[in-house]
Amino acid sequence: MLEKITNTITDVVRTVSGKATISEKNIDEYVEKIKIALLDADVNLRVVRRFVNSTIEEAKGEKVLRSVNPGQQFVKIVHDKIVALLGDEKQDLKLKGPDTQSVILFLGLQGAGKTTTAVKLAARLKKEGRKPLLAACDLVRPAAVEQLSVLGEKTGIQVYKEDTKDAVKVAKNALAYAKKNSFDTLIVDTAGRLQIDDSMMQEIEAIKKTVSPDEVLLVADSMTGQSAVDVAKTFDERLNLTGVILTKFDSDARGGAALSLKSVTGKPILFAGTGEKIEDFEPFYPDRIASRILGMGDIVSLVEKAQETMDMEEAAKLERKMATETFTLEDMLEQMQQMKKMGSMQQILDMMPGLAGQIDESMLDKADLKHQEAIIQSMTKKERANHLIIGPSRRKRIAKGSGTSVAEVNRLIKQFEKTRLAMKKMTKNKGMQQKLMKQFGGNLPGGFPGF
Repeated sequence: MLEKITNTITDVVRTVSGKATISEKNIDEYVEKIKIALLDADVNLRVVRRFVNSTIEEAKGEKVLRSVNPGQQFVKIVHDKIVALLGDEKQDLKLKGPDTQSVILFLGLQGAGKTTTAVKLAARLKKEGRKPLLAACDLVRPAAVEQLSVLGEKTGIQVYKEDTKDAVKVAKNALAYAKKNSFDTLIVDTAGRLQIDDSMMQEIEAIKKTVSPDEVLLVADSMTGQSAVDVAKTFDERLNLTGVILTKFDSDARGGAALSLKSVTGKPILFAGTGEKIEDFEPFYPDRIASRILGMGDIVSLVEKAQETMDMEEAAKLERKMATETFTLEDMLEQMQQMKKMGSMQQILDMMPGLAGQIDESMLDKADLKHQEAIIQSMTKKERANHLIIGPSRRKRIAKGSGTSVAEVNRLIKQFEKTRLAMKKMTKNKGMQQKLMKQFGGNLPGGFPGF
């Protein structure tokens, strides 16, 4: 996510943060590097100019040049300016209470990912206690209705559909159905359309008039850069957008859309799609994204992901096993599978301070992780419970069953033994635990078990 801009700005931050003194010449050099990074990321030119001018003006102020730690002051200024570009603070959907219907209208270009995003949002609202209904109003793209139906069934969310080509009629009837059947949120998935296609724009205007939406959300592809901003401006002029959802935010997107949208259109980015799975959908926190761009990581989001995928009782049970050195290969397998639920290894690393944008995904040995999982799965329950019984003949059988070598089995068992010993030391070292808890905001479930 935003790798190119993150790499450049992280290098600048590392150079400047430890500086005991800083001059106007230094500031000009650092800001020039950030300016080039922003332009390479396809950020709107006017946005870049405003960012550069305000950053230089504030960074050359007497408070920074003569402060106790001018390097850190400069980094804070850059951080705050990027947060301002992204939207200052997180914005929430403005929905009515559960006793009446709220309507969310989805629109955007074809191929932006509206249908999948509609299901992702519905799944999130369902998790939050709402009762959503999806309306299949994309009657142009082949199999769009079927795709929505399949995804809806997969996530347990009902889809309203009709055998017609009249999208306005479907939207109207879907709203009536939602009211009659006590659905508190109607999400209307519409056909992709070019903002210059007047007949299609008239259709979406008619749908909006029919359902009177509380939220009019543009679904935009992060990879389209500045063009996403131009699209948003045109849609906003005709439909008065209330917010934007960015898709494909996990890709090597240059970042132009995210860093330009709020400044140019005034519309907040509400959510970001971070993968293909339904759960790969996050609220957009400007301050957290800014921290990732500056290589500071995003511990809060990482902890939230851990808490979402981890059972508290299981976490406490695991911590006790770590303390008493009864942590087994079965537990190790469960932890590996738990980590997979949190997202890709690259996504997790991007949230760790100092690692954001520093480790290329191609350098991560995913095959080795799969091999480790296969090796443990090839063991019997007794072997997983007691690794000491795994002698040479058993190791040979496990290697054959997992499609690996005896050397790889040996390496895994040795690694497991070292991990178990380190875990035991850590659970007994209260000072280390407190340090970790402080770094993670005191939010880790059960001490520090899931990692």
